[in-house]
Amino acid sequence: MAVKGLFITFEGPEGAGKTTQLKMLREYFAGLARECIVTREPGGTPIAEQLRQLVKHHSGDEPVFAETELLLFAASRAQHVRFLIEPAVARGAVVLCDRFADSTTAYQGYARKLDMDFIRSLNRYAVGNCIPDMTILLDLPPEEGFKRTAKRAETAGQHDRIEAEALTFHHRVRQGFLEIARSEPQRVKVVSALAAAADIHHQIVELVKQCF
Repeated sequence: MAVKGLFITFEGPEGAGKTTQLKMLREYFAGLARECIVTREPGGTPIAEQLRQLVKHHSGDEPVFAETELLLFAASRAQHVRFLIEPAVARGAVVLCDRFADSTTAYQGYARKLDMDFIRSLNRYAVGNCIPDMTILLDLPPEEGFKRTAKRAETAGQHDRIEAEALTFHHRVRQGFLEIARSEPQRVKVVSALAAAADIHHQIVELVKQCF
């Protein structure tokens, strides 16, 4: 009998501990002898990584407009889904993804205030039938997230285009994520990122078991 593939996404602000929790969950699945792939958005494939560099780290006199940003994220996602995620899930692998379509809804929709109906249509077009089995939302106040990233040697004083937005922008992002969770409670599970990493991992494992 073929093993069912799983697609689990992680959402939340910088500093919420997504990288740590992705690593711990990958180790959990390794202990179950499951193939487990950790990927990210934007990115995850060679073409999508090029788009990531452009949309997150572009600098120069020519700005990246909000509409351009939105479409670049969608292009990266369409490539990622078809080249990496869908084939992996089809062969029975577990795919853990750092950010997915909910980030577009929260950042470009709720925070940048672009047309939400268009964003929903664009997300559906980009992902096709690739819907996460579960989304873990690591919730954290933006102020705490910035405190954490400021303490990291690799990120201290360094922010990409979106991270460098004003605090009010990041509050809108958080509210956007929470609204998504309220509207889709079966898929999106909110976990406080204020707890200890081991406790968060335990909560996530208990939630993920519902997908088996």
